[in-house]
Amino acid sequence: MKVLLFDIDGTLIRGGGAGRKALNKAAERLYGKKNACSELSLAGRTDLYNFGATHQNATGKKPTASAVEKLHREYLHFLPFYVRSAIRSKTYHVPPGLKTLLKHLSRDKRVLLGLGTGNMERGARIKLEPSGFNAYFLFGGYGSDAFHRHTLLKKAVSRAKKLAHEKFTHDDVYVIGDTPFDVSAGKKAGFKTIAVGTGYASWKELAESRPDHLAKDFRSLKTWLSWFELN
Repeated sequence: MKVLLFDIDGTLIRGGGAGRKALNKAAERLYGKKNACSELSLAGRTDLYNFGATHQNATGKKPTASAVEKLHREYLHFLPFYVRSAIRSKTYHVPPGLKTLLKHLSRDKRVLLGLGTGNMERGARIKLEPSGFNAYFLFGGYGSDAFHRHTLLKKAVSRAKKLAHEKFTHDDVYVIGDTPFDVSAGKKAGFKTIAVGTGYASWKELAESRPDHLAKDFRSLKTWLSWFELN
């Protein structure tokens, strides 16, 4: 078995900033402060981190669990609108080659496709819905599982073990993402890593994170399958 854990933002899709816009709007509604997360570095981090940082930036107070959950609920209220707006403005994109790769992998009985994302699960599904990819990913590790990415990746693998019809080891788990955070989290969890230049990090930053493999996009099906040892 091969367990493939895909990040969402910048990896499976580019959502035209829908998440940031929804979080800004949620913070404005709750705290009366505009653009509360506009200057924050959100890419590659978990929603628990991002919501907490936004709350602190907007209020000057350390976030409590209840405050983060309240912001989360408000965020989910606005997220579908901004995803639809991204589609209308044609800023919602699926990277080149990805549809072909996922279709191929989904037909291979040796493969378990999962999510390894900092998004809370409901937000993750809302973002993916227009791509049609939700059906490919029956499990995952989410920002609602953990504050740190390496922990949510391990949670995804524990869920994969319940679905797998064969045993697998850490060497059979691959973390695919577009930021150095994805690479460092995958390494810390003990998994193989593939960085892809479809998102928000520079090529130099990705190369310096020293993933096991590095790709510009998903277009070379043969290359990706060889990295997954599925030839």
